Amino acid sequence: MAPTTSNLVSPDLVWEIARGNNSFLVKRKESGGVQLSRDPMNLLNKNSRKYAGFVNPKAIGVQPAEKGGVKITSKKESAALKPAQASVEVTHSGGQSTKKLYKTVAGKTAKTGYRPDLREAAVARVSAVRKSQKDPKPTPETKPRGNKAKKAAATES
Repeated sequence: MAPTTSNLVSPDLVWEIARGNNSFLVKRKESGGVQLSRDPMNLLNKNSRKYAGFVNPKAIGVQPAEKGGVKITSKKESAALKPAQASVEVTHSGGQSTKKLYKTVAGKTAKTGYRPDLREAAVARVSAVRKSQKDPKPTPETKPRGNKAKKAAATES
């Protein structure tokens, strides 16, 4: 039998060792001591065991791709000892409807039994990425009201 990470070290042990000091950790003293994470496999950017991608044998990451697309990265549990082969990236184009993309991500996380607890967070992350890729609407000019409108109308006539 080939060794896997579950045979070598428990993810709980890895988390206990690395939770207070790892390369993805961002500590903010100004905001009441909040600890955030820059892990690309962390959907909520929280420094917690549930969302830490470097600890969990199964993790999902969502990043923006070119031309309005979304790149979904997942870890293969079977290739845990081969870091170059451990992740699978699937890129969805920007032309794909958002509703279809939500359904795809939900199916990837929950329906196949991969990580059903991350379904809601993954769909929310896809939504945030798609929203950030849209061009903002131009702000309309403000129309004068009240006394300013009366003065403007009097100067025009």
